[in-house]
Amino acid sequence: MTDKKSLCVFCGASNAVDKKYLEIGAQFGQMLAQREVTLVYGGGDCGVMGAVANATMKSGGHVTGVFPVSLHNIENEHQSLSEIIIVNTMHERKQNMFERSDAFIVFPGGFGTMDEMFEILTWKQLLLHDKQVVIFNYQGYWDPLIALMKNIIEQKFAKAEVATYYHVVDELEGIFDVLGY
Repeated sequence: MTDKKSLCVFCGASNAVDKKYLEIGAQFGQMLAQREVTLVYGGGDCGVMGAVANATMKSGGHVTGVFPVSLHNIENEHQSLSEIIIVNTMHERKQNMFERSDAFIVFPGGFGTMDEMFEILTWKQLLLHDKQVVIFNYQGYWDPLIALMKNIIEQKFAKAEVATYYHVVDELEGIFDVLGY
């Protein structure tokens, strides 16, 4: 890793979620800025995505958003980021975020968040990268998913070492402990 660190955060884009998710996202954004870690994310202005980005910028941090034009009819790209990269497809978005990031954090989110996480884990399984993946299991949000992943391994649909490809943490500080930031 270089001196300048960057974290890609996969997280939800819904404003309808419990405020606790937005608040924990904002706390994380402040922590990123304090540690001078660049936030790389999907570029949206809503939900946990927007909360993390806004708090990072408000605290003086650098934020890079990667937004696909195909989402324009669903959500808006953030208009006040340090850097916004407009791409054509979701695949380009994920590839671009991957290339710009030293590690990946999975916050509470929906199907898109899971899609991003599973693609990154699959790439790791295929030895396409060796970047850290941290699942932030805030208040047990990901417990059912973690149980499913354990079952996949127990049923031998994935090798046992796949369980070492990601870390599960319950507290924000745990993310930075795993990454050594």
